[in-house]
Amino acid sequence: MLGMLKRHEIEVLLKAGHAKVQVAGLAGVSLSSVKRIAEEDPVVHVDEAAERAKRRVGRPSQVENFRKLVAEILAEKADLPSVEVLRRVREGGYTGGKSALYGLVASLRPKEVKPLVRFEGLPGEFSQHDFGQVDVEFTDGTTRRIRFFASRLKYSRCIRVSLVKDETVESLVRSLARHLDSWGGAPLLCVFDRPKTVALKWRRNGEVAEWNPVFACATLEMGIGVELCWPYRAQEKGAVENLVGFVKGSFFKVRGFQDPEDLEQQLGAWHREVNEERPCRATGVIPALRLAEEAPRLRPLKVRPEELALRIPVYVAPPGRCSTTGMPTRCLPRRSACPGPYTCMPSACASSPVGTKPCIPGNLPRARAPRWRHIARPWWRRYRASAASVI
Repeated sequence: MLGMLKRHEIEVLLKAGHAKVQVAGLAGVSLSSVKRIAEEDPVVHVDEAAERAKRRVGRPSQVENFRKLVAEILAEKADLPSVEVLRRVREGGYTGGKSALYGLVASLRPKEVKPLVRFEGLPGEFSQHDFGQVDVEFTDGTTRRIRFFASRLKYSRCIRVSLVKDETVESLVRSLARHLDSWGGAPLLCVFDRPKTVALKWRRNGEVAEWNPVFACATLEMGIGVELCWPYRAQEKGAVENLVGFVKGSFFKVRGFQDPEDLEQQLGAWHREVNEERPCRATGVIPALRLAEEAPRLRPLKVRPEELALRIPVYVAPPGRCSTTGMPTRCLPRRSACPGPYTCMPSACASSPVGTKPCIPGNLPRARAPRWRHIARPWWRRYRASAASVI
Protein backbone atom coordinates (compact mmCIF):
# COMPACT_ATOMS: atom_id res chain seq x y z
CA MET A 1 0.00 0.00 0.00
CA LEU A 2 1.26 3.46 -0.87
CA GLY A 3 1.76 5.79 2.05
CA MET A 4 -0.72 8.54 2.81
CA LEU A 5 1.78 11.32 2.05
CA LYS A 6 2.61 9.72 -1.29
CA ARG A 7 -1.10 9.61 -2.12
CA HIS A 8 -1.40 13.27 -1.12
CA GLU A 9 1.55 14.10 -3.40
CA ILE A 10 -0.17 12.42 -6.35
CA GLU A 11 -3.37 14.36 -5.64
CA VAL A 12 -1.45 17.66 -5.60
CA LEU A 13 0.23 16.89 -8.94
CA LEU A 14 -3.09 15.95 -10.53
CA LYS A 15 -4.72 19.14 -9.26
CA ALA A 16 -1.82 21.13 -10.72
CA GLY A 17 -2.81 19.96 -14.19
CA HIS A 18 -0.18 17.33 -14.90
CA ALA A 19 -1.11 14.39 -17.03
CA LYS A 20 -1.37 11.01 -15.34
CA VAL A 21 1.66 9.72 -17.21
CA GLN A 22 3.72 12.70 -16.04
CA VAL A 23 2.48 12.24 -12.47
CA ALA A 24 3.53 8.59 -12.55
CA GLY A 25 7.04 9.61 -13.60
CA LEU A 26 7.34 12.44 -11.10
CA ALA A 27 5.99 10.42 -8.14
CA GLY A 28 7.79 7.22 -9.07
CA VAL A 29 4.70 5.01 -9.09
CA SER A 30 2.89 3.01 -11.74
CA LEU A 31 0.28 4.52 -14.04
CA SER A 32 -2.37 2.16 -12.70
CA SER A 33 -1.74 3.44 -9.13
CA VAL A 34 -2.19 7.04 -10.31
CA LYS A 35 -5.47 6.15 -12.04
CA ARG A 36 -6.74 4.37 -8.91
CA ILE A 37 -5.80 7.24 -6.56
CA ALA A 38 -7.45 9.75 -8.90
CA GLU A 39 -10.78 7.98 -8.35
CA GLU A 40 -10.45 7.80 -4.53
CA ASP A 41 -11.53 10.33 -1.91
CA PRO A 42 -9.02 13.05 -0.92
CA VAL A 43 -6.52 12.22 1.84
CA VAL A 44 -7.62 13.71 5.18
CA HIS A 45 -5.26 11.94 7.65
CA VAL A 46 -1.80 10.33 7.77
CA ASP A 47 -2.55 7.31 10.01
CA GLU A 48 -1.28 4.54 7.77
CA ALA A 49 -2.04 1.77 10.27
CA ALA A 50 -5.70 2.75 10.46
CA GLU A 51 -5.91 3.08 6.69
CA ARG A 52 -4.30 -0.32 6.22
CA ALA A 53 -6.81 -1.90 8.61
CA LYS A 54 -9.67 -0.11 6.85
CA ARG A 55 -8.57 -1.28 3.40
CA ARG A 56 -7.81 -4.78 4.75
CA VAL A 57 -4.63 -4.99 2.77
CA GLY A 58 -3.18 -8.45 2.27
CA ARG A 59 -4.47 -11.92 1.68
CA PRO A 60 -7.95 -12.34 3.15
CA SER A 61 -8.13 -14.61 6.18
CA GLN A 62 -10.34 -17.68 6.14
CA VAL A 63 -11.40 -17.13 9.73
CA GLU A 64 -13.01 -13.75 8.97
CA ASN A 65 -15.92 -15.51 7.33
CA PHE A 66 -16.67 -17.21 10.68
CA ARG A 67 -16.48 -14.10 12.87
CA LYS A 68 -20.25 -13.96 13.29
CA LEU A 69 -20.44 -17.64 14.26
CA VAL A 70 -17.65 -17.26 16.88
CA ALA A 71 -19.35 -14.15 18.32
CA GLU A 72 -22.61 -16.07 18.73
CA ILE A 73 -20.85 -18.98 20.47
CA LEU A 74 -19.10 -16.66 22.93
CA ALA A 75 -22.31 -14.74 23.56
CA GLU A 76 -23.90 -17.95 24.85
CA LYS A 77 -20.95 -18.87 27.09
CA ALA A 78 -18.09 -16.42 27.37
CA ASP A 79 -15.74 -18.77 29.26
CA LEU A 80 -16.05 -21.63 26.77
CA PRO A 81 -12.60 -23.12 26.07
CA SER A 82 -11.05 -22.14 22.76
CA VAL A 83 -10.61 -25.79 21.76
CA GLU A 84 -14.37 -26.31 22.04
CA VAL A 85 -15.01 -23.19 19.96
CA LEU A 86 -12.65 -24.62 17.33
CA ARG A 87 -14.57 -27.90 17.27
CA ARG A 88 -17.91 -26.16 16.76
CA VAL A 89 -16.55 -23.86 14.07
CA ARG A 90 -15.05 -26.83 12.21
CA GLU A 91 -18.48 -28.42 12.24
CA GLY A 92 -19.69 -25.23 10.57
CA GLY A 93 -17.27 -25.66 7.68
CA TYR A 94 -14.04 -23.99 8.87
CA THR A 95 -10.94 -25.60 7.33
CA GLY A 96 -8.23 -23.17 8.40
CA GLY A 97 -5.64 -23.43 11.14
CA LYS A 98 -6.27 -23.21 14.86
CA SER A 99 -3.88 -20.29 15.55
CA ALA A 100 -5.91 -17.88 13.43
CA LEU A 101 -9.13 -19.00 15.09
CA TYR A 102 -7.62 -18.72 18.59
CA GLY A 103 -6.60 -15.15 17.78
CA LEU A 104 -10.14 -14.33 16.68
CA VAL A 105 -11.56 -15.92 19.84
CA ALA A 106 -9.19 -13.86 22.03
CA SER A 107 -10.27 -10.64 20.30
CA LEU A 108 -13.99 -11.42 20.64
CA ARG A 109 -14.03 -12.95 24.13
CA PRO A 110 -15.29 -10.44 26.75
CA LYS A 111 -12.46 -9.16 28.92
CA GLU A 112 -12.85 -9.69 32.65
CA VAL A 113 -12.02 -6.45 34.41
CA LYS A 114 -11.05 -6.79 38.06
CA PRO A 115 -12.48 -4.00 40.21
CA LEU A 116 -10.05 -1.63 41.86
CA VAL A 117 -10.22 -2.26 45.60
CA ARG A 118 -8.89 0.33 48.04
CA PHE A 119 -8.35 -0.88 51.59
CA GLU A 120 -9.36 2.01 53.81
CA GLY A 121 -8.71 2.08 57.52
CA LEU A 122 -10.84 3.24 60.39
CA PRO A 123 -9.73 6.17 62.57
CA GLY A 124 -6.85 5.06 64.76
CA GLU A 125 -6.69 1.60 63.20
CA PHE A 126 -3.17 1.46 61.75
CA SER A 127 -0.24 3.40 60.32
CA GLN A 128 2.44 2.55 57.75
CA HIS A 129 6.20 2.90 58.15
CA ASP A 130 9.22 2.22 55.97
CA PHE A 131 12.73 3.35 55.08
CA GLY A 132 13.62 4.94 51.76
CA GLN A 133 16.66 6.36 50.02
CA VAL A 134 17.19 8.65 47.05
CA ASP A 135 20.15 10.30 45.33
CA VAL A 136 19.77 14.09 45.48
CA GLU A 137 21.78 16.44 43.27
CA PHE A 138 22.37 19.87 44.78
CA THR A 139 22.66 23.09 42.82
CA ASP A 140 26.47 23.07 43.08
CA GLY A 141 26.60 19.77 41.17
CA THR A 142 27.37 17.47 44.11
CA THR A 143 25.25 14.38 44.67
CA ARG A 144 24.43 12.81 48.02
CA ARG A 145 22.40 9.74 48.91
CA ILE A 146 19.68 10.77 51.35
CA ARG A 147 18.09 8.18 53.61
CA PHE A 148 14.75 8.84 55.26
CA PHE A 149 12.12 7.17 57.40
CA ALA A 150 8.50 7.81 56.43
CA SER A 151 5.30 7.25 58.41
CA ARG A 152 1.66 7.78 57.49
CA LEU A 153 -1.64 7.36 59.28
CA LYS A 154 -3.91 5.35 57.00
CA TYR A 155 -7.17 7.14 57.84
CA SER A 156 -6.12 10.78 57.93
CA ARG A 157 -3.16 10.38 55.47
CA CYS A 158 -1.03 12.52 57.79
CA ILE A 159 2.64 12.05 56.82
CA ARG A 160 5.87 12.43 58.75
CA VAL A 161 9.33 12.10 57.18
CA SER A 162 12.65 12.17 59.07
CA LEU A 163 16.12 12.23 57.59
CA VAL A 164 18.32 9.48 59.06
CA LYS A 165 22.01 8.70 58.79
CA ASP A 166 21.48 4.95 58.32
CA GLU A 167 18.78 2.27 58.28
CA THR A 168 19.66 0.59 61.56
CA VAL A 169 17.20 -0.48 64.19
CA GLU A 170 18.05 2.50 66.41
CA SER A 171 17.24 4.96 63.60
CA LEU A 172 13.96 3.12 63.02
CA VAL A 173 12.91 3.11 66.68
CA ARG A 174 13.92 6.73 67.37
CA SER A 175 12.15 8.04 64.24
CA LEU A 176 9.08 5.91 64.92
CA ALA A 177 8.78 7.27 68.45
CA ARG A 178 9.06 10.89 67.26
CA HIS A 179 6.47 10.38 64.52
CA LEU A 180 3.95 8.76 66.84
CA ASP A 181 4.48 11.47 69.43
CA SER A 182 3.92 14.21 66.82
CA TRP A 183 0.52 12.65 65.99
CA GLY A 184 -0.47 12.65 69.64
CA GLY A 185 -0.31 8.89 70.10
CA ALA A 186 -0.09 5.51 68.41
CA PRO A 187 -2.79 3.72 66.39
CA LEU A 188 -3.91 0.19 67.08
CA LEU A 189 -1.25 -1.33 64.79
CA CYS A 190 1.92 -0.10 63.08
CA VAL A 191 2.45 -1.85 59.74
CA PHE A 192 5.99 -2.62 58.56
CA ASP A 193 7.68 -4.50 55.80
CA ARG A 194 9.98 -7.35 56.89
CA PRO A 195 13.48 -5.85 57.09
CA LYS A 196 16.10 -7.28 59.43
CA THR A 197 15.58 -4.31 61.71
CA VAL A 198 12.10 -5.68 62.49
CA ALA A 199 12.08 -9.45 61.94
CA LEU A 200 15.12 -11.71 61.70
CA LYS A 201 13.44 -14.99 60.75
CA TRP A 202 9.96 -16.15 59.83
CA ARG A 203 8.30 -19.36 58.78
CA ARG A 204 6.75 -20.11 55.42
CA ASN A 205 3.26 -19.46 56.73
CA GLY A 206 4.23 -15.87 57.56
CA GLU A 207 4.62 -16.32 61.31
CA VAL A 208 7.62 -14.51 62.72
CA ALA A 209 10.06 -16.99 64.20
CA GLU A 210 12.52 -14.45 65.61
CA TRP A 211 12.03 -10.73 66.14
CA ASN A 212 14.80 -8.21 66.24
CA PRO A 213 15.40 -8.02 70.01
CA VAL A 214 16.04 -4.26 70.07
CA PHE A 215 12.88 -3.53 68.08
CA ALA A 216 10.81 -5.95 70.18
CA CYS A 217 11.88 -4.37 73.45
CA ALA A 218 11.27 -0.86 72.10
CA THR A 219 7.72 -1.68 71.00
CA LEU A 220 7.06 -3.13 74.45
CA GLU A 221 8.41 0.02 76.10
CA MET A 222 6.25 2.30 73.91
CA GLY A 223 3.19 0.06 74.12
CA ILE A 224 2.45 -0.25 70.39
CA GLY A 225 1.16 -3.14 68.32
CA VAL A 226 3.02 -4.33 65.22
CA GLU A 227 1.80 -6.03 62.05
CA LEU A 228 4.07 -7.19 59.22
CA CYS A 229 3.33 -7.59 55.54
CA TRP A 230 2.97 -11.14 54.28
CA PRO A 231 6.26 -12.44 52.83
CA TYR A 232 6.62 -13.04 49.10
CA ARG A 233 3.31 -11.26 48.38
CA ALA A 234 4.15 -7.90 46.78
CA GLN A 235 0.50 -6.90 46.34
CA GLU A 236 -0.02 -6.87 50.11
CA LYS A 237 2.74 -4.36 50.80
CA GLY A 238 1.90 -1.99 48.00
CA ALA A 239 0.61 0.65 50.37
CA VAL A 240 3.91 0.79 52.25
CA GLU A 241 5.92 0.97 49.03
CA ASN A 242 3.57 3.65 47.68
CA LEU A 243 4.33 5.74 50.76
CA VAL A 244 8.04 5.81 49.91
CA GLY A 245 7.28 6.44 46.25
CA PHE A 246 4.98 9.33 47.14
CA VAL A 247 7.65 11.00 49.26
CA LYS A 248 10.21 10.64 46.47
CA GLY A 249 7.88 11.81 43.71
CA SER A 250 6.33 14.77 45.51
CA PHE A 251 9.38 16.12 47.33
CA PHE A 252 12.86 14.80 46.55
CA LYS A 253 12.55 14.47 42.77
CA VAL A 254 10.59 17.65 42.02
CA ARG A 255 12.43 20.22 44.12
CA GLY A 256 15.87 21.75 43.89
CA PHE A 257 18.14 22.01 46.93
CA GLN A 258 21.18 24.17 47.51
CA ASP A 259 22.65 22.11 50.36
CA PRO A 260 21.55 19.68 53.09
CA GLU A 261 20.44 22.57 55.33
CA ASP A 262 18.18 23.89 52.59
CA LEU A 263 16.77 20.38 52.13
CA GLU A 264 15.80 20.18 55.80
CA GLN A 265 14.12 23.61 55.65
CA GLN A 266 12.14 22.66 52.56
CA LEU A 267 11.17 19.37 54.20
CA GLY A 268 9.52 21.32 57.03
CA ALA A 269 7.63 23.47 54.53
CA TRP A 270 6.60 20.37 52.60
CA HIS A 271 5.20 18.84 55.80
CA ARG A 272 2.96 21.88 56.30
CA GLU A 273 1.86 21.78 52.67
CA VAL A 274 0.84 18.11 52.47
CA ASN A 275 -0.62 17.92 55.98
CA GLU A 276 -2.26 21.30 56.54
CA GLU A 277 -2.85 23.00 53.17
CA ARG A 278 -3.28 20.55 50.30
CA PRO A 279 -6.23 18.10 50.18
CA CYS A 280 -5.27 14.45 49.83
CA ARG A 281 -5.99 13.00 46.39
CA ALA A 282 -7.38 9.78 47.88
CA THR A 283 -9.84 11.37 50.34
CA GLY A 284 -10.27 14.90 48.98
CA VAL A 285 -9.85 16.26 52.52
CA ILE A 286 -6.91 18.04 54.13
CA PRO A 287 -5.10 15.48 56.37
CA ALA A 288 -5.06 17.87 59.35
CA LEU A 289 -8.87 17.93 59.41
CA ARG A 290 -9.11 14.14 59.40
CA LEU A 291 -6.34 13.96 62.01
CA ALA A 292 -8.58 15.94 64.35
CA GLU A 293 -11.18 13.20 63.97
CA GLU A 294 -8.60 10.47 64.42
CA ALA A 295 -6.75 11.95 67.41
CA PRO A 296 -9.25 10.73 70.07
CA ARG A 297 -8.71 7.15 68.83
CA LEU A 298 -4.91 7.30 69.20
CA ARG A 299 -3.30 5.83 72.31
CA PRO A 300 -0.61 7.86 74.11
CA LEU A 301 2.88 6.39 74.27
CA LYS A 302 4.07 4.92 77.54
CA VAL A 303 7.36 6.82 77.32
CA ARG A 304 8.39 10.05 75.66
CA PRO A 305 10.77 9.78 72.68
CA GLU A 306 13.57 11.52 74.58
CA GLU A 307 13.13 9.10 77.49
CA LEU A 308 13.07 5.93 75.43
CA ALA A 309 15.92 3.57 76.34
CA LEU A 310 17.04 0.82 74.00
CA ARG A 311 17.90 -2.64 75.29
CA ILE A 312 20.72 -3.90 73.10
CA PRO A 313 21.71 -7.55 73.60
CA VAL A 314 25.46 -7.92 74.08
CA TYR A 315 27.74 -10.58 75.49
CA VAL A 316 30.53 -9.50 77.78
CA ALA A 317 33.64 -11.53 77.00
CA PRO A 318 35.64 -13.05 79.86
CA PRO A 319 38.27 -10.26 79.82
CA GLY A 320 35.41 -7.79 80.34
CA ARG A 321 35.19 -6.62 76.73
CA CYS A 322 32.07 -5.94 74.68
CA SER A 323 31.29 -4.11 71.46
CA THR A 324 27.98 -2.50 70.45
CA THR A 325 28.88 0.38 68.13
CA GLY A 326 32.10 -0.94 66.62
CA MET A 327 34.37 0.36 69.42
CA PRO A 328 35.48 -2.22 72.00
CA THR A 329 34.62 -1.26 75.57
CA ARG A 330 35.32 -2.66 79.03
CA CYS A 331 32.50 -3.44 81.42
CA LEU A 332 32.21 -4.01 85.12
CA PRO A 333 34.16 -7.06 86.38
CA ARG A 334 31.05 -8.73 87.77
CA ARG A 335 29.51 -8.77 84.26
CA SER A 336 32.32 -10.84 82.76
CA ALA A 337 31.01 -13.80 80.71
CA CYS A 338 27.40 -12.67 81.28
CA PRO A 339 24.94 -12.24 78.40
CA GLY A 340 22.88 -9.07 78.08
CA PRO A 341 20.71 -7.30 77.25
CA TYR A 342 21.58 -4.13 79.09
CA THR A 343 19.76 -0.81 78.90
CA CYS A 344 21.17 1.81 76.56
CA MET A 345 20.37 5.50 76.73
CA PRO A 346 21.24 7.72 73.78
CA SER A 347 24.39 8.99 75.48
CA ALA A 348 25.46 5.81 77.26
CA CYS A 349 26.94 2.47 76.32
CA ALA A 350 24.65 -0.51 75.87
CA SER A 351 26.35 -2.56 78.60
CA SER A 352 25.93 0.03 81.33
CA PRO A 353 23.75 -1.48 84.10
CA VAL A 354 21.13 1.31 84.16
CA GLY A 355 22.14 3.34 81.14
CA THR A 356 23.70 6.20 83.05
CA LYS A 357 27.41 5.34 82.96
CA PRO A 358 29.36 4.88 79.76
CA CYS A 359 31.72 1.91 79.69
CA ILE A 360 35.46 2.37 79.73
CA PRO A 361 37.02 2.07 76.27
CA GLY A 362 38.63 -1.33 75.81
CA ASN A 363 41.82 0.02 74.23
CA LEU A 364 42.92 1.87 77.40
CA PRO A 365 46.26 0.86 78.90
CA ARG A 366 46.04 -1.58 81.78
CA ALA A 367 47.54 1.02 84.07
CA ARG A 368 44.41 3.12 83.62
CA ALA A 369 42.05 0.22 84.31
CA PRO A 370 43.41 -1.65 87.37
CA ARG A 371 40.00 -3.09 88.32
CA TRP A 372 40.04 -5.45 85.31
CA ARG A 373 43.45 -6.97 85.94
CA HIS A 374 42.16 -9.81 88.11
CA ILE A 375 39.65 -11.02 85.47
CA ALA A 376 42.02 -13.02 83.26
CA ARG A 377 43.30 -15.44 85.90
CA PRO A 378 39.86 -16.50 87.32
CA TRP A 379 38.52 -16.84 83.78
CA TRP A 380 41.45 -19.11 82.83
CA ARG A 381 40.78 -21.27 85.87
CA ARG A 382 37.10 -21.65 84.87
CA TYR A 383 38.14 -22.52 81.32
CA ARG A 384 40.65 -25.17 82.50
CA ALA A 385 38.06 -26.68 84.83
CA SER A 386 35.38 -26.86 82.09
CA ALA A 387 37.88 -28.36 79.61
CA ALA A 388 38.95 -31.02 82.13
CA SER A 389 35.34 -31.96 82.82
CA VAL A 390 34.72 -32.44 79.07
CA ILE A 391 37.80 -34.68 78.68
